[in-house]
Amino acid sequence: MKYLRSTLTFFKKETVLSIAALLAFLSAFLVHPSAEYLSYPDYRVLALLFCLMLVVAGLQSIGVFGYLGNLLLQKVHTTRQLAFLLTALCFFSAMFITNDVALITFVPFAAMILTMAGQEELLIPVISLQTIAANLGSMLTPIGNPQNLYLYSAFSIPVGTFLLEMLPLTGLSAILLTVSILLLKNHPVHILSDDSEAALPESSQTAPDRKKLIAYLLLFGICLLCVARILPWPVMLAISVVAIFFLDKKLFARVDYFLLLTFVCFFLFIGNMERVPAIADFLRSFIQGKELLLGTLFSQCISNVPAAILLSGFTDAVKALLYGVNIGGLGTLIASLASVISYRLYGNQKNASKGSYLRIFTLYNVVFLIILYTAALLLL
Repeated sequence: MKYLRSTLTFFKKETVLSIAALLAFLSAFLVHPSAEYLSYPDYRVLALLFCLMLVVAGLQSIGVFGYLGNLLLQKVHTTRQLAFLLTALCFFSAMFITNDVALITFVPFAAMILTMAGQEELLIPVISLQTIAANLGSMLTPIGNPQNLYLYSAFSIPVGTFLLEMLPLTGLSAILLTVSILLLKNHPVHILSDDSEAALPESSQTAPDRKKLIAYLLLFGICLLCVARILPWPVMLAISVVAIFFLDKKLFARVDYFLLLTFVCFFLFIGNMERVPAIADFLRSFIQGKELLLGTLFSQCISNVPAAILLSGFTDAVKALLYGVNIGGLGTLIASLASVISYRLYGNQKNASKGSYLRIFTLYNVVFLIILYTAALLLL
């Protein structure tokens, strides 16, 4: 019974990984394990994800993002300005540190600031907009989210092409977010008074360690060189691992190894399906021409990262697929795992109303999804 409870708890916490592992296991009955399995994973993507998670964790550990937010707050005088700042932090930072990390960093920061300012009624709309901002801002760059990094690598898309293809939807997203913020009530707000400054975490008031900041930024630059296909991934991996070992060994424990394992399991499943001609031919005929629709729909059920990996093996229409799995991050709470992170962070707040959050979050998401899906159809 104890083992069963532990299994159910793990499945509930890591549902996507569990499903991916089950699919990989079942596919092994169709294509028996062999040395060819080693050719399935995209090791470059796995290495990039691992190194980026290490570097961003390092930047978090020295308080870079909280310090930046604290500096920007000094220019805020109204609730709309505050909402715009908190949303913009997620939108733009997600382009470089991924949507998950942006939300983990700035949702608690937003909750703290709004509470300090006596604006608790803005918690739900602002956190909802922060979540949408992180999901949509991240779609601009190859490193903004895991599905982009995977598709960028799997289809060998030039960086310039990737940015140009995603720019129109990202720009429209910024406009929609701005309009949404302007619809919020506007009141004067005083945040960084003498009393409130003392309530801010010390890490957000102290400048980051300069030597470590330079080191982590250099490592981030090395990761970008690998993204741009200038530096081989084994070199990036070796430099990053050695550097992090000497800078802060504890950062290795902050890597999301379950996400990496999820990728591996999906690689195994897709690799096996591609080796069964009847299944591969059926999936290709089913998916081709419907990448935008299926990318969006699959994301609603299994989230956009596994949707991208599953569909990518059976189509060459990468632009439509990119649009589908990025827009597909909107909609249901599980369409993007980053959205689940925000929901959990909000749920930890005192007097949190999860029902109200889900209603407002879903309303915002559905409106954004309809508009962006329509725009994507016109762009294809």
